[in-house]
Amino acid sequence: MLEENGIVTIVNENSLWVETIKQSTCGSCRARKGCGQQILAKIGAASASVKALIGKNDSTDYVVGDTVTIGVPENLVVSSSLLIYCLPLLFMMGFSGVAHMFLLNDGVMIMTGLLGLLLGGLLIRWYSKIIENDPSYMPTVVAKNIEVVDARSITPIVLL
Repeated sequence: MLEENGIVTIVNENSLWVETIKQSTCGSCRARKGCGQQILAKIGAASASVKALIGKNDSTDYVVGDTVTIGVPENLVVSSSLLIYCLPLLFMMGFSGVAHMFLLNDGVMIMTGLLGLLLGGLLIRWYSKIIENDPSYMPTVVAKNIEVVDARSITPIVLL
């Protein structure tokens, strides 16, 4: 399970809205020049708000400002990534292949390929709207993190 820490922003009956905090390792990564995460960090996209299911816990256990850990199954991430990246490319190659079979010129092949790419993207958008509220595709709250306060940081109060 892939896990991410975040802060609760909204508490609903059976879910939480969690603002995830970007944990950047861009300084130590080899691919930092060609990475999309670094580009997003530069333009200010440092956090995202995510709806996470509470699961077996009660919503009264959480308040706005709590730090929680949310998780997404790894197989879901892999299969979704394959679908998002491969389906539009397969549609593009398929549409271009059909245009090539009919011996159409290169300009028409390029246009049909772009049409296939667009159609694949629209199909993914339609599918994402269908599964938007499906609980099996949503992240779940794994744990409520309890913040530990360092006793040295507390200023003692002397009562006279």
